[in-house]
Amino acid sequence: MAKRRTSRSSHYRRARLRHFFLTRGLNRISGDRLRQRRRSDGVQLRELRVDIPGWPVELDGLSIAHVSDLHIGDLMSVNDAVRIIESLGDMNPDVVCNTGDVVDLDCLNLSSFFQATAALQPSLGNYLVLGNHDELDDPASVASQAEEAGISVLRNTVATASDGERTLRVGGIDWARSSSACRDQVNAAGAGNIDLLLSHNPKAFDRAAELGIPLTLSGHTHGGQIARKNRPNANLALAMTHRRNAGLYEKGDSRLFVTVGAGDLFPLRMNCPAEIVLLRIHRLEAG
Repeated sequence: MAKRRTSRSSHYRRARLRHFFLTRGLNRISGDRLRQRRRSDGVQLRELRVDIPGWPVELDGLSIAHVSDLHIGDLMSVNDAVRIIESLGDMNPDVVCNTGDVVDLDCLNLSSFFQATAALQPSLGNYLVLGNHDELDDPASVASQAEEAGISVLRNTVATASDGERTLRVGGIDWARSSSACRDQVNAAGAGNIDLLLSHNPKAFDRAAELGIPLTLSGHTHGGQIARKNRPNANLALAMTHRRNAGLYEKGDSRLFVTVGAGDLFPLRMNCPAEIVLLRIHRLEAG
């Protein structure tokens, strides 16, 4: 494991205060009941079909397991995360994509989680991009632990995978907060000729659509964790200016899917169940 940094950034210190009050504090006030209730709710495994114009014919029917925002720490243990990822085994995805925030605050020993993820052995690759929480403490350690398990960590890079019949090009970018910063990261990745873009922040989608990237996967928003009944897009994340915050979005021929994530910032969800989603991607033929 990479050596822990001795200095703490202002981002880390602010996050630690947030963690003390919102994550650990709320749970302590409830006498651990909020965390136990969330844990009993579990994580929903669901499937979603996505039809995309111009999706490569050879990739028609591709299945992608989209994992994000586990936030391993006080509210989710490494063992909890292992059990969640192992539940994907029967789904046999072609690709596994983790769009970041593996940890909540401090970097832990994540080897068992990454090994369980690698054990899924998807034929077209296993990919990770880092989220803003992964960057707080020791992003180099998060990345190196994943790579040691055989997971491709995409840091403004593009990877190509083939199973002999199909070839998939996947780009991934580092965390960026604003739309303009996301644009710069996508440009730095040289991601103009790819099938799939991974970005923790959904704000990368505008540049992805301009480049004609068929599919972008993101997380980050948690869907606010509290949403209006039967209206998943009316949620706390929208109130915090995340206009693309849960589900599927379209811009021209490009698509964005934003998962509400498998973990939590605070120990409460309402009308916004934690999830891992198996996406089945199909080519939409002109009618």
